[in-house]
Amino acid sequence: MRSSMHVSLPMPLKQWVEGQVEAKGYSTASEYVRDLLRQEQERQARSRIDSRLTDAVNSGPSTPMTRQDWQEIAREGAKRARSRRKR
Repeated sequence: MRSSMHVSLPMPLKQWVEGQVEAKGYSTASEYVRDLLRQEQERQARSRIDSRLTDAVNSGPSTPMTRQDWQEIAREGAKRARSRRKR
């Protein structure tokens, strides 16, 4: 389901968007803006992942996984699966 959002742009920016639509083969300005928004969502998601990976690297030396670690992971996974089935 689509909904509408109207955006006011200064003339130079409107002309630039129209030029991008034509140059990049989009059918409409809306299609172009939707694509830009999707790209921004992906960029932010990658940024969050990069930040988490950096935090992990900076958290200190790695340690071997123990049997207890794997058991805790399995318990948590089973708990989450049960929770999702209840929905």
